Amino acid sequence: MSAKINMKLQNPTYQTCIDACNTCCECCEACCTACMSNAGMAGMMTRCMMMCRDCADMCMMASCMMSRGSEYAKQVCEMCADVCDACAMECEKHASKMEECKMCADACRACAKECRNMMR
Repeated sequence: MSAKINMKLQNPTYQTCIDACNTCCECCEACCTACMSNAGMAGMMTRCMMMCRDCADMCMMASCMMSRGSEYAKQVCEMCADVCDACAMECEKHASKMEECKMCADACRACAKECRNMMR
């Protein structure tokens, strides 16, 4: 039996960015797992895996900071956008071989855009 939770968001103006960060984090985790699982390419994918791990952590931090209304949310989102751009560039190198890399690059680009929009 599931319970419906009614909660008021502390910062509903950030919700689009929070959602983009959460989606990006999930895509980065999935991409990293797919890269590790691809035994034939694992050595070539080391940088991609490292970037995805960094990006997932950065996105989760940004999401948490915005959710709690941190006074540092904008600075964290600026850094998140930069990390997302770097991760997207790395994942795009492998996008033709792995669907997870393509999806991750797309999510990273969308997150970077939302983080920059949030900073305005």
